[in-house]
Amino acid sequence: MTDTALILVDIQKDYFDGGRWTLSKMDQASDNAAKVLAHARKSGHMIVHIHHEMQSDDAPFFRPGTTGAEIHSKVAPQQGEEVFLKHTPNSFHNTPLHATLTARGIKKVIIVGAMSQICIDATTRAASDFGYTVTLVHDACAARDVEFDGVAVPAAQVHAAFMNALSFAYANVVDCEAFLAQS
Repeated sequence: MTDTALILVDIQKDYFDGGRWTLSKMDQASDNAAKVLAHARKSGHMIVHIHHEMQSDDAPFFRPGTTGAEIHSKVAPQQGEEVFLKHTPNSFHNTPLHATLTARGIKKVIIVGAMSQICIDATTRAASDFGYTVTLVHDACAARDVEFDGVAVPAAQVHAAFMNALSFAYANVVDCEAFLAQS
């Protein structure tokens, strides 16, 4: 076991085509996440799967007990890998994530998943605030088009803005190819 953990955030069926809340380039992001996962398994890193369920049957997506809330098969957990349920964007909030990482002597985390502008942002910032050295594999993450105050912003621009902000002070932000080459 190493001092590194891979955290896969919310790679769930509702984010894929046919789901309740599809994201731009989720197939590509999940394919890259699967490559990072394979590398982490081979390297002996701790693996943590995070999945989100809304706390209402009326939620627009990730409804409790639905197929859409299930972790996608591309990154399905294997026996011995941690799986934590969360109900907020931050994967550390009200979950055993930090305590589990600390107990295992984890110093470095690699983060992949969705959505770039919500859960990836919150989890990356929290990991950094807890003192972990954070690597964020940006093309193993996906975003969604947004609109605010009459301004429509395409997913690619949303993703780029959040990755830029996170690279400034919270994480080493790299693409999948560079991550695999340097690891």
